[in-house]
Amino acid sequence: MIKGTFSITTKIKCSAVNFVFFLVILALKINGQTTVAGVRTYIETHADEAIYQMVEYKIPASVTLAQAIFESSCGTSVLAKRSNNHFGIKCHIQWGGDTIRKSDDTLNECFRKYNCISDSYTDHSIFLKSRPRYRALFNLSVNDYKGWCYGLKNSGYATSPFYPEALIKIIEQYGLFKYDRIETLTIAGLMLEKKMEKDIIISEFICTGFSLEEFCNNDLLWNNEKHVLIQSLEMIIEHPEKEIIGIAEND
Repeated sequence: MIKGTFSITTKIKCSAVNFVFFLVILALKINGQTTVAGVRTYIETHADEAIYQMVEYKIPASVTLAQAIFESSCGTSVLAKRSNNHFGIKCHIQWGGDTIRKSDDTLNECFRKYNCISDSYTDHSIFLKSRPRYRALFNLSVNDYKGWCYGLKNSGYATSPFYPEALIKIIEQYGLFKYDRIETLTIAGLMLEKKMEKDIIISEFICTGFSLEEFCNNDLLWNNEKHVLIQSLEMIIEHPEKEIIGIAEND
């Protein structure tokens, strides 16, 4: 009986020591390559993107930021620098984009490579949203960052036994939970609208001089060198007084 009690106590102590050791390694991983100010700079730089992903895909911005901070060492890791991969996402059979090789759990593993950091954030959201094993996470509130952190581990996102604790520590140490609040969602919604408005470029080409029958029988494309847009009938009706600047028929 004494032996059994001692064994259980020893296991608990070992687990506690391992956990403390892990947190020390976590601190070294983050702060060894960048300062606390560097972490805050990373947060300020990428918070808007994390909020945008939350609005679009319902993943807590705090969790997204914590994962990026942890996985990329605030953008200073070799993988982040060489491939803009801030979440350590491996290729998997579905990936058809650029790749980079790096040793991780095994030697010379295949990781995804992105053109820009925002592509990495978007792919991370799609990665979680599109896989059945993460489906239960989307039943959680965006304010439940602890549930999300433990859910990611239980769903197989990371092999580290202390992955949830690592993310929670980052979230609470840097107050990332504030980005998940209702008022933030409202602000994020407005930000999303502004981003969409900025991304939509109104064609400078206005069509007049064509009958509706002619328009319906021919697909007209408007090309201003960078953007090709299908012109709507509404534009013809709304701006009959404008002159044609350029027309190209789609043969």
